[in-house]
Amino acid sequence: MCTNFKVKTAKDGSVVVGRSMEFPMGVPTALAVLPGDFAGQATAPEGQRAKSWTARHGVVGMSAFGRPEWLSDGMNNAGLSAHFLYMPGGFCSYAAFVGDGNDLGGLDVIAYLLGTCSSIAEVKQAMDGVRIWGVDPGMGFAPPCHILVHDATSSLAIELHPDGVHLVDNPTGVGTNAPYLDWHLTNLSNYVGISATTPDPVQVGKLTVSALGQGQGLRGIPGDDTPPGRFVRAAVQVTLCDQPADGHAAELTALHILNSFDITPGIIREPAPHGGTADEVTVWNSISNLTGKRYAFRTVTDPNVYAIDLAKVDFTGQARTRELSWSGSFQEFTA
Repeated sequence: MCTNFKVKTAKDGSVVVGRSMEFPMGVPTALAVLPGDFAGQATAPEGQRAKSWTARHGVVGMSAFGRPEWLSDGMNNAGLSAHFLYMPGGFCSYAAFVGDGNDLGGLDVIAYLLGTCSSIAEVKQAMDGVRIWGVDPGMGFAPPCHILVHDATSSLAIELHPDGVHLVDNPTGVGTNAPYLDWHLTNLSNYVGISATTPDPVQVGKLTVSALGQGQGLRGIPGDDTPPGRFVRAAVQVTLCDQPADGHAAELTALHILNSFDITPGIIREPAPHGGTADEVTVWNSISNLTGKRYAFRTVTDPNVYAIDLAKVDFTGQARTRELSWSGSFQEFTA
């Protein structure tokens, strides 16, 4: 379960993307920095040859399983962001590994695209002829996925269909999980008429019926945490929210929207790998300011938001990781 969205463009032209990562705790995650000349080598079966590349852009993002290049989220210093979202239920069909140099493991895709591309147009070119195969990163299975990509002017979903990779333009800038994007876009037709304003009273015979309170224009929005429900809620919020004044205001808007998708530990449970159940939680949130070149994050056990100015990051040397903050508290305030 994850939610990804592009905030309404700010009055000064700033573009900000928000993303929540929902999953049971336990996947080893760290902040990663990939240098601007990173020599990328995709995962391959032993003795086989996969895709390789040399980066042109520095990358900051969330890496998994101790591999800085295995990114589940991130942005580059050219203003492009990419996000690995879970895609179960038969809506992810990995390709067979061929070994001709065009194979990418699922968790290699973001490092490849953010390292070599600066726009959605370049992403489409970079994906030409690429196959994405399923790599088990240590979970006992290859996690099903789709990849959502944003630049300042457009958004794209990279979907893995039985007949290969589909590049689907996303006019909403919103993404969740299964099913495929075209279904979610069609489903929005069920919510035409949702409004930020409270409806006027109506006359039913001799009875005047009025709204019981503010917010009734939003009545009918799904309140569940299913992928279709979260897609609709995110689309409504990015459509109806006030236009931010600038990049800072857009980042705050993204944070407010992300707050509405936060999962309280214990309210969603799923089978654990070794028996029993595990809580599905919002493990972390990220905010990518594509025009201001800032990447921010917050974790489930630390309420503080940490921001990274990509202009101040050293994108030379080796790829590296840094431990996230998993322990924090409210800031003391003297009254």
